[in-house]
Amino acid sequence: MLQALFYAWERRLASVSTNRTVRPFEWGLDWIPPSGQLASGTDAPAILNAWVSGVMADSDAFFTPASTGAFTLSAPSAHGDRTLTFPTAFHTPHPRNNTVYCRYVPAKHRSRAAVLVLPQWNSDPGGHLGLCRLLAMNGMSALRLSLPYHDQRMPSELQRADYIVSANVARTVQVCRQAVLDARRAIAWLAGEGYDRIGILGTSLGSCLSLLTTAHEPLIRAQALNHISPHFADVVWRGISTRHVRQGLDGHIDLDLLRTLWKPISPHWYLERLRHRRTLLVYARYDLTFPPDLSRDLVRAFRDGGIPHEVAVLRCGHYSSGKAPFKFVDGWILIRFLKKALR
Repeated sequence: MLQALFYAWERRLASVSTNRTVRPFEWGLDWIPPSGQLASGTDAPAILNAWVSGVMADSDAFFTPASTGAFTLSAPSAHGDRTLTFPTAFHTPHPRNNTVYCRYVPAKHRSRAAVLVLPQWNSDPGGHLGLCRLLAMNGMSALRLSLPYHDQRMPSELQRADYIVSANVARTVQVCRQAVLDARRAIAWLAGEGYDRIGILGTSLGSCLSLLTTAHEPLIRAQALNHISPHFADVVWRGISTRHVRQGLDGHIDLDLLRTLWKPISPHWYLERLRHRRTLLVYARYDLTFPPDLSRDLVRAFRDGGIPHEVAVLRCGHYSSGKAPFKFVDGWILIRFLKKALR
């Protein structure tokens, strides 16, 4: 009975967004470096497969940004928050997307602990700021990063952040990569400000991007991952939030090939890199966006690999985890873990 109630609630909450657009399928070859070594006439899947193989052979090179000192921090707002801006390390064809915006919420009593916060897909500009203030109240400064194609970074032709998760195969990989590069530059700024106990907190898409960041950023001590899956493709293929993306993919690519081409942005391939970090895995029992069997698969992979982790299961769904009382429970679980891990 509870399952039926939560499933109905999840579908109702998901239906609130009426501006989802089914975009055409594209391989996105214009989003990858020229592949001159491939014979002319090679088909797009083979070109992308070769590119992905090269990425996976040296993911550090793929996910490491060039250093920059071009950080600008605004004066404090009435709430004491400040805005941090800096250039992205991966330039896209959309100029607005090439500047990174973060909200910095310093702890009242300055400590050396800080948390980078990556919100969910299509989060609004105020998303997770309440959580950031709770982190600050608990002695951890928070830096909330606006993901690529979100908020001020969204081109005028978009109503949603479609270019970070879409039926364009290579663009999805590259824009998620951009988010990781942005996150690593934000962490470099935190380290430059004197923070040496750094954690990361990600929700939904932000959870996946947080794990990719942790796997490649040695300054991160702990990660709190809120809604989880081992494979990027499976969530897009099965989740109710990405049905419009699946419609664009249908008839052009199957799940096995999509899973292969989206390896660079799938947590499953980086778990061994997390052996010396502290990890919290959170999933929701009645989730229709990140199906819980996928979440349990990731938990099992951590366990079978002997990778240190903690697990929390929310008694709600994906969207309902952002509603009272579940958002308070979720927030308490996340903050308690990070406070302990970064003390």
